[in-house]
Amino acid sequence: MKTSSQIREEFLRYFEQQGHKRVKSSSLVPENDPTLLFTNAGMNQFKDVFLGFEKRDYVRATTSQKCMRVSGKHNDLETVGRTARHHTFFEMLGNFSFGDYFKKEAIRFAWELCTEVYALPKDRLYITVYTDDDDAFNLWKQDMGIPEKRIYRLGEADNFWAMGDTGPCGPCSELHYDLGTSPAGHTDCDLTCPCGRYVEIWNLVFMQYNRDGSGAMTPLPSPSIDTGMGLERIACVAQGVRSNYDTDLFVPLIQEASRLTSVPYGQDENRDVSLRIAADHSRACAFLIHDGVVPGNEGRGYVLRKILRRAIRHGKMLGTEQPFLYTLTTLVAELMKDAYPELQDSREYAATVVKHEEEKFSSTLSLGMALFDDIAETVTRQGKRLLPGPELFKLYDTYGFPLDLAKEIAAERDLDVDEAGFHAELEKQRQRARASWKGGEKTVREIYREAAKRGFETEFTGYSEIADVPGKVLTILQGDEFKQELGEKEVGEVVLDRSPFYSEAGGQVGDKGMIENETVHAQVENVFTPISGLRLHRVTVRYGTLRAGDAVLSSVFPEERRSTARHHTATHLLHAALREVLGTHVKQAGSLVAPDRLRFDFTHYRPVTKDEIR
Repeated sequence: MKTSSQIREEFLRYFEQQGHKRVKSSSLVPENDPTLLFTNAGMNQFKDVFLGFEKRDYVRATTSQKCMRVSGKHNDLETVGRTARHHTFFEMLGNFSFGDYFKKEAIRFAWELCTEVYALPKDRLYITVYTDDDDAFNLWKQDMGIPEKRIYRLGEADNFWAMGDTGPCGPCSELHYDLGTSPAGHTDCDLTCPCGRYVEIWNLVFMQYNRDGSGAMTPLPSPSIDTGMGLERIACVAQGVRSNYDTDLFVPLIQEASRLTSVPYGQDENRDVSLRIAADHSRACAFLIHDGVVPGNEGRGYVLRKILRRAIRHGKMLGTEQPFLYTLTTLVAELMKDAYPELQDSREYAATVVKHEEEKFSSTLSLGMALFDDIAETVTRQGKRLLPGPELFKLYDTYGFPLDLAKEIAAERDLDVDEAGFHAELEKQRQRARASWKGGEKTVREIYREAAKRGFETEFTGYSEIADVPGKVLTILQGDEFKQELGEKEVGEVVLDRSPFYSEAGGQVGDKGMIENETVHAQVENVFTPISGLRLHRVTVRYGTLRAGDAVLSSVFPEERRSTARHHTATHLLHAALREVLGTHVKQAGSLVAPDRLRFDFTHYRPVTKDEIR
């Protein structure tokens, strides 16, 4: 039987042999993509490459990407542990082509890997294609020799992929594996049956169109490939088991949870669900904490806390009153050390964070029980049987007291729960959370995308030249328009062919200075890079007219540069001191580096004490 480590390595090695660059997984905390709470697909780190805003020194790539799906439309949290396929944390195996090969090669690679490397029986593999994608249908049928009866044409909901409402999009083709029977015992159904007999193992996305605001699609000049295969799913198929939880990725964790709680696995479905949730959530916790997330009350920290508390509560349902989840996170680091040796560096810190949260939540859960008793007593005293949804939601939101636990206890007391009222309050909170998560508002403006497409390039001279640097104005932006000139007192954004100005990045503000010639004097207020390769200088024209094509001299304000540099150095010193005093787990979570001040945000699982500050 192949181990999951072998399956992962065979995938990556196969694509290396096909000329792909093996690229390391990016962090679960997306870099330079404020629209995402967590990395949720293999293509996330290549998004700008697919959009044409970034170039790499390779046109083929392969990865095993760490992913989380616990927010937004990709939210699997409530089904985790209850189904055979859903997880919070998972790995996405993928191969990518950036304008190099297309459908024919992608289909051949997928078929060859599945049937020759993984040795899956050919007659158990079924294919879906987009209903209008005759190219893919014929490639599967004629080139791969798959009988027409095992190729299904499905509609846009199943087999058409888009990056968003506008932008790159295209049909996709999925590979499914026939387990032979379903948990319901079905043996005569087909691929469209939702019984679980047919497992989707691989999705091949053919990016071949660009969709505009009107919905019209035009062919892309360089079609690309983005594929994704869940490691947990292919391990399930390759190891001959029916559930992802029966693979070697989860079995050791379930066995350890069973040992720690003294609850046997496989004898009671409700208890099995709790053991699976503990195993799944321990993986998410170990990886999130390693990537710098700590339990908190908002954003990513809130999601981690919710995952932790859900696992802790299931531990309580299994009868354990002692912290146990932290032991599982340590085991995760051991089990995943081949692919992610860096987890060893954070295993003790992760265990400390999780144990601290377990101890803290135990007392919170006890308080929640007391408040639940108050709600139940009030309802009973009024001669009613329905526990009000808004009250139960307040209990959940404030103390993490879950609805299913409330329902379980209510049933024991012959009471009912107002689930509709609870979910109405939950939806209100989700809407507030979406409004407060500013990431979606920071999507790149269309004018910046267009400027990047026009290929304006800026040579940075700021390491060696910062005064009277000769250059040329390549283009001018104002609002959502390209302009030929900026008049006196007008504000706009300028692209230069040569620039001495640092762009704001990583919390450090951009340089300030002057752009001038004999007839115009413009002050640089900020410099920023909204999209890879595009360096914009926000300027105010003090006198004269600045025109596209002008020859200019650029100068940085030297004292402001020096002050910013001092604070930049100070942040490094502060970070080093924090790691020395608090521990090497401390990671930078944000910063502001300006000429007049600095701010340093960092991760730690508890408040810093006065003695530690001294």
